Amino acid sequence: MEKIKKAYYYLFYKIYRSIEYTSEQVGGKFWTDFKAGLVILTLELWIIGSFLNYYSIINDKKLSIEMISPILLISLIIFSIINYFAFMRTDIWKTYNKEFDKLSEKENQTGTTIVWVIAICITVNFFGSVYLLQKYVLKMY
Repeated sequence: MEKIKKAYYYLFYKIYRSIEYTSEQVGGKFWTDFKAGLVILTLELWIIGSFLNYYSIINDKKLSIEMISPILLISLIIFSIINYFAFMRTDIWKTYNKEFDKLSEKENQTGTTIVWVIAICITVNFFGSVYLLQKYVLKMY
């Protein structure tokens, strides 16, 4: 469990540092922790959305908004609460950030690559599942 927690904080750390860097470039360095939390929440919801899309295709079920809304709402609430307690309510993420800052450049480059590959895979998977669902629904009619 501790490794999963540390990996979650590392994901936040890498996204936080990336947003911090790009924000400095364009002069918008504010609420970086909130922005990073929002990116993580988006990735989490895209994972849930992908599962719903694949479920619909595999089980030949048309998911209605009435069916999806509670699932997404509950997921949004759960992930928001987790993210709030992990990143907003306490400053424990700052301790982890200091710890991760001490990693060697090579370790951080490897971590950056892993985090971006994961983020890209989640994004491509979500939009791919939306595309497949769209093709499937069009075939039904």
